[in-house]
Amino acid sequence: MKHRLLPLIGIAAFCLAACAGPPSGTASDAATGDPSTESPSEWSGNTLQVPQDFPTIQAAVDASEPGDLVLVDRGIYREAVDVKTPGITIRGVDRNEVIIDGEFERTNGIQALFTDGVVVENLTTQNHRVNGVFWTGVRGFRASYVTAINNGDYGIYAFDSSDGLFEHSYASGSPDASYYIGQCNPCESVITDSIGEYSGLGYSGSNASTEIYIINSVFSNNGTGLAPNSLDGELLPPTENVVVAGNLIHDNGYGPFPHKGAQWSGQGQGIALAGTLDSQILKNRIFNHPGNGVMVLSNVDKNVYMPSGNEVRGNVISGSGLADITLTGPAQSENCYEDNDFTSSMPALLEFKQPCDGLRLPALWELGAWSGPFGRVVEYGLELNDDVSYQDMPHPEPQPQIPGGADAEVVPAVNVFEKPDIDAISVPPMPSDLAVNQGKEFNIMGVTFGSTISGLLGLYAYVLPLALYATWVVISIWEIVKRDDMSRGKGIAWIFAILIVPFVGVLAYLFFGKSHIPAAYRWVLTAGGIGVYALFVAIGAVAGGLV
Repeated sequence: MKHRLLPLIGIAAFCLAACAGPPSGTASDAATGDPSTESPSEWSGNTLQVPQDFPTIQAAVDASEPGDLVLVDRGIYREAVDVKTPGITIRGVDRNEVIIDGEFERTNGIQALFTDGVVVENLTTQNHRVNGVFWTGVRGFRASYVTAINNGDYGIYAFDSSDGLFEHSYASGSPDASYYIGQCNPCESVITDSIGEYSGLGYSGSNASTEIYIINSVFSNNGTGLAPNSLDGELLPPTENVVVAGNLIHDNGYGPFPHKGAQWSGQGQGIALAGTLDSQILKNRIFNHPGNGVMVLSNVDKNVYMPSGNEVRGNVISGSGLADITLTGPAQSENCYEDNDFTSSMPALLEFKQPCDGLRLPALWELGAWSGPFGRVVEYGLELNDDVSYQDMPHPEPQPQIPGGADAEVVPAVNVFEKPDIDAISVPPMPSDLAVNQGKEFNIMGVTFGSTISGLLGLYAYVLPLALYATWVVISIWEIVKRDDMSRGKGIAWIFAILIVPFVGVLAYLFFGKSHIPAAYRWVLTAGGIGVYALFVAIGAVAGGLV
């Protein structure tokens, strides 16, 4: 399978998530639609203060009862907090001055494992080896006014969970993603009014499906802005029914940004829908990307996940080095494009041929755009990628406080999901301090030359085989026209076969049409040429660690 799908592997590798090893067991009940929860729906009325009553956050959490408030005063808390009490709220009195610091030694800043209804709000978590805030296997989670900086995997992360909300938060400096929601269907989760910067991906969601909304947020200066994706490394594939609407997505793919191999190889896209189904990209403003504004593509793991039924509508897209809207194959049907404000597409006339309403014309996907990611896979395998540490990424300016501060209403994370009014969302305005300044990158049939390796692999694995095929056609037709030993009718029949049946027709003529070209030359021209190009692809795959 890997050898037959090598052109896709480079693309697929860019979206692989960070969960270690193959999935085992089954998804949690919470992740698959069970609405029951162990969390109380109201505040208990009890407040545990840190450090006034308890010297550490962990001590207060351990002493808490369901529905309590753990209120943390200003200070740097060098600890990792493990929450086992459902429905508690951990709140800082000052978002910018209550800091949980992992000192690049501890794993997660705050984790709630199979503990429903936990809220984290109005504080900062930084410098952890894995995640800033982490929920798994829960029904009900909420991060409000949280800052997550320079954590070694994800900033704010919910896995195998549902009924969630990330709001008014800031996450940056994570090699995998600033925000992640994964392995849930239905997820019933929203990310809104949040910022994701300086990470491998602004948002990554593997196998996160149905009633999941990423809206009214900003994703900039990451490797790629957003990448919902399907893969076999987690349960519940494929990803479907994701809505990305009203976001400002810009200047992703430049750097420096911390990354893993997948993030390095896929850099340069505003939004990448990788193997997703029936998802919507609506009313976003997307600009300044060296690759594509919106790229719909396949993802390959143990299975091949081809995109289908995705809708790209009403976006304002500009400043894309390759194309503003791109459909990279192989892809299934019903991916549609309509009412976008854009300049370029791959394939050409994509929106005209594949509207979301009305007559749809045949429009094949293109393959050229895979060469950039494939080349960067090889670069990473050869250790030619930039060496960027998540520990060194910039800190943000002070972020807004939760309204009401320490006295804000206490609400456990129960029934937090509220379906957004997508019709009320509009394209965000162009920021006055930014400008569209990415021009078109030079490319040949979609193959860019952002790096020597990407350019060579694109030429040898995509452009030159097509040129070789064109050469076969020209040589064969020219020979047929010049042959005196072939009747006109037979010659016309062979020409039709060559032109109508791609590849097969011309190869049939060269080997079964009694061609006068010496056999040795025919073998070198066909099998030899293909072998040379396949060799380059194989070398790239081995160098990149794909096989």
